[in-house]
Amino acid sequence: MYVEMACFLSCLSGWILICSTLATEYWTFSEVGSVVLTTGNYYSNLWMDCVSDTTGVSDCKYYPSMMDLPVFLHVSRALAVVSVIFGFWGAVLALIGMKCTKIGGSELANARVTFAAALTYMACGFCGMIVYSWWGNKVRSNFVDPYYLEQKYCLPLFSQVIYLCFFGKSNFGLHFCNRVSCPMTVAD
Repeated sequence: MYVEMACFLSCLSGWILICSTLATEYWTFSEVGSVVLTTGNYYSNLWMDCVSDTTGVSDCKYYPSMMDLPVFLHVSRALAVVSVIFGFWGAVLALIGMKCTKIGGSELANARVTFAAALTYMACGFCGMIVYSWWGNKVRSNFVDPYYLEQKYCLPLFSQVIYLCFFGKSNFGLHFCNRVSCPMTVAD
C-alpha cells in the first residue's frame, strides 16, 4: 500500500511539473547585443514571444493569428494540452483504483481501474516527451543550420522547462511498474 501511495504521489508530482512547464516563458532564448549598453533578450514559449532590454522592462505578445502559426507549433500545443488532460484523468483513475480507497469496488475492479490509470499516465508521458523532445530538436536544428536566416534561438543553459519535463516524465512509469510487478491475487 505504501509503495502504491508513493507511486501515486510521484505521478502526481510529474503531472504538476508538466503543468508548470506550460506557463514557463523561457522555452527558447536569444540575446542580441549590438552595443555594450543596449542588449535585447528575446524569449518565447508555446503561447507568446517576449522581449526585454537592459532596463528590465519586458514586453510579451501573444501570437496574433492561429492561421499564421506553423504546423509544428499547433501540434506541440495540442500534445502539451493532451498531456495535461491525460495526467489529470490518470490521477482520477489512480485515486479510484488504489488499494487504500474503497471507491472502485472489488479488488479485481480496482486492479483494472489502476491498470487503466497506468496506461493513461503512460500516454500522458509519451505526449509530453514528444512535445519537449521535438521542441528541443527544432530549436537545436535551427540554431546549427547556416541557411536559417531568422533570429537564432537556443535552449537556455540549465533550461528549467527541459529538466522539469524530463523529471516529470520519469515519474509516470512508476505506477504502471508497481501494478505489473506486484499483481493482485483475487480469490474466486
